[in-house]
Amino acid sequence: MTITHWPHHEQPREKILLHGAKHLSDTELIAIFLRTGVRGKSAVDIARELLCEYGSLKKLFNADPHQLFKKRGLGKAKYAMLQGAIELGRRYLEEDIKLGQPLNNSLLTKQFSVNRLSNYQNEVFACLFLDIQNRMICFDELFYGTLNEANVYPREVVKRALKHNAAKVIFAHNHPSGTATPSQADIDVTQLLKKALILVEVHVIDHIIVGTKDSE
Repeated sequence: MTITHWPHHEQPREKILLHGAKHLSDTELIAIFLRTGVRGKSAVDIARELLCEYGSLKKLFNADPHQLFKKRGLGKAKYAMLQGAIELGRRYLEEDIKLGQPLNNSLLTKQFSVNRLSNYQNEVFACLFLDIQNRMICFDELFYGTLNEANVYPREVVKRALKHNAAKVIFAHNHPSGTATPSQADIDVTQLLKKALILVEVHVIDHIIVGTKDSE
């Protein structure tokens, strides 16, 4: 039976209109973007199979695109729609922090970092550059590494801080394979960067580590 033959109030699109998106399951939300099914399977059936195969939304959306293109009922167009929805959601959440806004809320800063870095499958080291009044000048992803590490070069961080005329900086990087607990290497690189930046009168406020559990 196709979705159009379901009772009106049980169809995913109608449920959003009647009750709001928060009342839909992950399967139903994915089905809305799939829109149509294939012979013998509704969009909800396909969405359910994808979630069962990959285990979670995050693992599904981070899967190899070329593998997903081959899934019956998905394809490039529907994959593109799903990725577009993810990016819209990320940008929506990021609007809580705007350029020029004072960055005085640690929870907001943490969530911003999670939104930007949690989907990477390799380590990424980034910096939030701030002015003297803690207003964000920009967010830069500076170094990209492997699953377990990213090489950080203090000289490049100093050059970027001077380029932005930053007075303060917050570091952020992700741990794709673990928790948000800092390693000894994380502590060492933070101290090294502090020593380098103090020479140009740039103050290090914090070093945020994004673990895999932060986005679940």
